[in-house]
Amino acid sequence: MSEDISEGYPIVLFDGVCNLCTGFVQFLIPRDPEGQFKFASLQSDVGEQLLAEHDLDTERLDSIVLVDGDDVYVKSSAVIRIASRLGGVYALARPLRFLPRALRDWGYDIVAANRYRVFGKKDQCMMPTEDIQSRFLE
Repeated sequence: MSEDISEGYPIVLFDGVCNLCTGFVQFLIPRDPEGQFKFASLQSDVGEQLLAEHDLDTERLDSIVLVDGDDVYVKSSAVIRIASRLGGVYALARPLRFLPRALRDWGYDIVAANRYRVFGKKDQCMMPTEDIQSRFLE
């Protein structure tokens, strides 16, 4: 992976047209005041490049992805890892990693399959405000 993309930060990839996914990013930003996470939409050039570099299907992925150095987490594993890195009360999600991944991802997949119907879809990717724009990779 190109060092100028990662800059040593964990990168959260998300569906930029999904209201639930962009809501998740908007939830993370104020809870990450140190700015440890960077963000990119799955649909962006950066998102597609990172997915390809980690052999993840760029066409069929409908998931939150966390790229953390050489490690990549998808679906429930990504959410648990993000919560763990946030610390505080969110670290209480850590024990969920001991549930079988198939069970965790089954629940995740149900939400993902219905996210547009329940939460809606945007016509275009989320445009970050000026104060947080530096946290979004282009």
